[in-house]
Amino acid sequence: MKHPLALALAVALASTGAPALAQKSAKPEAAMSQPQSSPSKSNPSQANPFFTESTLPLKYPHFDKIKDSDFGPAFDRGMAEQLKEVEQIANNREKPTFDNTIVAMEKSGQTLSRAASVFFNLVGADTNPTREKIQAEYAPKFSAHSDAINLNSKLFARIKTLHDNRDKLGLDPEGVRLIERYYTNFVRAGANLSEADKAKLKKMNSELAQLGTKFSQNVLAEVNDSAIVVDSREELAGMSDEAIAAAAEAAKKRGLEGKYVIALLNTTGQPPLTDLENRALRERLYKASIARGSRGNEFDNTGIVSRVTKLRAERAKMLGYPTHAAYVLEDETAKTPEAVNAMLGKLAPAAVANAKREAADLQAMIDKEQKAKGKPTFKLKPWDWAFYSEKVRQDKYSFDESQLKPYFEMKNVLENGVFHAANQFYGLTFKQRTDLPTYHPDVLVYDVFDKDGKQLSIFLFDPYARASKRGGAWMNSYVDQSELMGTLPVVANHQNIPKPSEGKPTLLTWDEVTTMFHEFGHALHGMFSDVKYPMFSGTSVPRDFVEYPSQVNEMWADWPSVLANYAKHHETGKPMPKELLDKVVAASKFNQGHATTEYLASAMLDQKWHQATVDQLPDANGVMDFEAKALAADGIDFYAVPPRYRTPYFSHIMGGYSAGYYAYIWSEVLDANTVAYIKNNGGLTRENGDRLREKLLSQGGSKDAMVLFRDFAGADPKIEPLLERRGLVSGVSDDSKAPDVVAPAAGGTK
Repeated sequence: MKHPLALALAVALASTGAPALAQKSAKPEAAMSQPQSSPSKSNPSQANPFFTESTLPLKYPHFDKIKDSDFGPAFDRGMAEQLKEVEQIANNREKPTFDNTIVAMEKSGQTLSRAASVFFNLVGADTNPTREKIQAEYAPKFSAHSDAINLNSKLFARIKTLHDNRDKLGLDPEGVRLIERYYTNFVRAGANLSEADKAKLKKMNSELAQLGTKFSQNVLAEVNDSAIVVDSREELAGMSDEAIAAAAEAAKKRGLEGKYVIALLNTTGQPPLTDLENRALRERLYKASIARGSRGNEFDNTGIVSRVTKLRAERAKMLGYPTHAAYVLEDETAKTPEAVNAMLGKLAPAAVANAKREAADLQAMIDKEQKAKGKPTFKLKPWDWAFYSEKVRQDKYSFDESQLKPYFEMKNVLENGVFHAANQFYGLTFKQRTDLPTYHPDVLVYDVFDKDGKQLSIFLFDPYARASKRGGAWMNSYVDQSELMGTLPVVANHQNIPKPSEGKPTLLTWDEVTTMFHEFGHALHGMFSDVKYPMFSGTSVPRDFVEYPSQVNEMWADWPSVLANYAKHHETGKPMPKELLDKVVAASKFNQGHATTEYLASAMLDQKWHQATVDQLPDANGVMDFEAKALAADGIDFYAVPPRYRTPYFSHIMGGYSAGYYAYIWSEVLDANTVAYIKNNGGLTRENGDRLREKLLSQGGSKDAMVLFRDFAGADPKIEPLLERRGLVSGVSDDSKAPDVVAPAAGGTK
């Protein structure tokens, strides 16, 4: 189970829309979509499945028994139980010891842990009005519960005593680090504040929890409300028959028989922009995407953004930090806003320069095409980029995405690609099982067996997009590994792959394939956890480190022996032709200027919001102007490449990645170095896999993150491998060595 105090914090993050590391959401459906009702008074423990441990393998959740009406009573009982346990610890008359204080805290709150981990996972994957109501009702209650623990003076005094004497207690390194993390977490939560400031902090945290919940619910509502309705099939020219059939099915579900609905994803760019020949429809789709959250309707998020950022700035100042970014980054591997600014500032000029060169190629393609048609040319716009970049790709590399998809049937990619790589690198084996309940019929469940044949984990895979599911891709944990608690991991991966019409195969884009490998990297991080204390389990590492192992796992997507094992035509079984694979590899740096610029725009925007003081932050009506000026100030406001996320639908920074969206590229520095190490030491070998598992993946948060990297790689990271990978070598100064970029001091779908 997730460590109770960490869970309280994770719950707070989840309630603010966090796409969280080990808790990237989950879902319910079948038995869970029932209306609320009162639990049985005759035997409440039987009526509520959270009141006792699950009897299923590895404490896998009883999805078949869970009802929406179970969550509230379980939350109430769970919080009451944990507060009682905390009071007993805090008021213990015996002198504080590691066992009677720290270990006791680790064991507290199990009912709450069971219920909250399932609930917030389900809210992300399959929400409904009842769950949204519960989420809104309990967000301030969870905040108050967390504060009641973090701001308990007697409890903190015991923790401080142990912290002051931690080197004299005869503990192993993991025990010492556990004390240090408790102390740090309590201080950062406000334990040293005056009673008056603690009262102010509680009000701030409660309001932030409520605002965050509303923001995340608005984002999902806007995605659904902004879907594009198309009247005729002719307007969808360029889209595949399968995509058009899916659009027709989506319209039918909305009662729009005979029409077509293009659903939106949470990013600014929308996949159909690659295919749609109708430029007016592309423009309409793009404008609908970027308008989300700032339309002045009931789902407008600009007021929430203004209030949240001001509250965060005020809270940081109260806690002794100049800005929210300074507060957040102190506990990451980056350590300071200056370090983050230095890295992003070095990358941005080269990225924009590359994007402008790419734009020139696209404009030339537009001019050539329009001239051939005898029509006047037009200036490249953001809604043209994906469409014409695909044409340029075809022109340069003689292939397009549609040629790849027949070789990427979803389940085959999972089992003969993702699982095969894990078997070859780590010795894992997988067996699908259909006897365990799931919250949705589309979810696949697998037993995972270690190299010695013993069960290591249970893995759930939830592939498809649906209106009740938040956007993006993520991993979450239902049960965390812990020697203390005697638990093994139950983890899940989620994607938002469009579900084909009935009877059609699910054929993936290359991006969806690499995303599958990426998310499974997170899953492996959770599965391989081998720590004693729940605090350190799995992906419980700094935000700017957590994406690193998952990015490394992407390397196997186009590794020749792995690709040969899964890239087979879904109808004929024939392998992907080598010449097509060679083109895919050759085109790997294609469009990297655009990809890097849109990402950096969002990462730098995040920093602008959170490096500002209260008096520098705008009111609601100035939010979009603040965004525009921030992008211009950083020189990242290239007209043809908008940010990957604009502020009103930037769920990452309104949640767990606030001041932390830079983490993806920060982690990619470590990833690029690790990939280079693996390639230089034999590639896909058990020796390399065992080393990565032993030195890094199994350690969770039990050691400093950069120590883990050095233990594996044997050296500090360099930035050059990342620059070469992204085609950004030109224009980046020679002084951008990794120690300047990735802090060597001890201390994440994007």
